This record gives sequence, structure tokens and C-alpha cells, in this order.
Amino acid sequence: MNETLNNLKTRRSIRSFLPKQVDKAILEQVLEAGTYAPTGGGQQVPVIVAVQDEATVKQLSRMNAAVNGNKSDPFYGAPTVLVVLAERSRGTFLLDGAAVITTLLNAAHASGLGSCWIHRAKEMFESDEGMALLRQWGIEGDFEGIGQVVLGYPAAPAPEPAARKENYIVRV
Repeated sequence: MNETLNNLKTRRSIRSFLPKQVDKAILEQVLEAGTYAPTGGGQQVPVIVAVQDEATVKQLSRMNAAVNGNKSDPFYGAPTVLVVLAERSRGTFLLDGAAVITTLLNAAHASGLGSCWIHRAKEMFESDEGMALLRQWGIEGDFEGIGQVVLGYPAAPAPEPAARKENYIVRV
């Protein structure tokens, strides 16, 4: 089977990571792949913030958990977090950001990393604390948090895929 198709079929959300930081060269490859995601009109409105600073990862985890009113680690101990934001001025900003996230997930799997899409970025970066982080990171404009991709080396084998639902494809 084609390697790309195999990677797409075997990628799974990973929710348990080894306490080892992602290799810089591998991270750069994943990030570069994310910049090639399709965007409306080729406008490239998303921004990817790569966070490997342990204190900032913990801050983001705490902020994300607070959206749901709990204190668990929604990042599953992953050492790297990729925050995907998109400028609201473009009508396709949400879809553009989702395409970047999907590309990052698939690139991570193809590079031997585990990953998981984490929601609640919108709420996180609408908060005062989130807006302060954006300013600290030098991100100016009307950006919305689209999602986060947590990355790391899997602590366990990937789960088996769920059966594909009946009538997933309709042929006309």
C-alpha cells in the first residue's frame, strides 16, 4: 500500500506519552508540514505556536482544564504542544486552522510521534490570560484559538482502529 495512505489509515490519537522531549529535527519537519496545509485562497491565515517550555506547557494544560472546570491534564503529559490560531479576517479561518491541525497530526504520525487533537483553544485564548500569552508571543491581530496538537513519544502501542461505520460513503 502507498506509504501516505498507510499513514492516514494507521494514525490514532495517543493519550499517553513518555517523559522525553521531541527531537528538534523531527519537530521542525512536523511544523514545516503544517505550513503546507491547504488554506482558503492560499492566504495562510493560521499561525502555529510550538511550545516546549515545560512551565508554559503546564500553564496551557491548566488553562485548558479550567475551561471544563477540572484540574486533570488534558494534554496527557505530552512534552510538546502546538497551538494553532487563525486570523478571523478570513472567512475560512476555522477550516484553515482545522486543515493545519489535521496535517500536523498526520505528519507527526509519519515521523514516529504520537499526537492528539485537543479542543478548547478558542476559550483559552479569549481569556485575559490567553490574550496576555498572545501578546507575550508577539501575536497581534484578531486571532482565534482553533485547537492544540499535543506531541510526544507514545508510552504504549497505538489503539486498534474502530470499525468504520456503515454508509460512511454514499455513491451517487
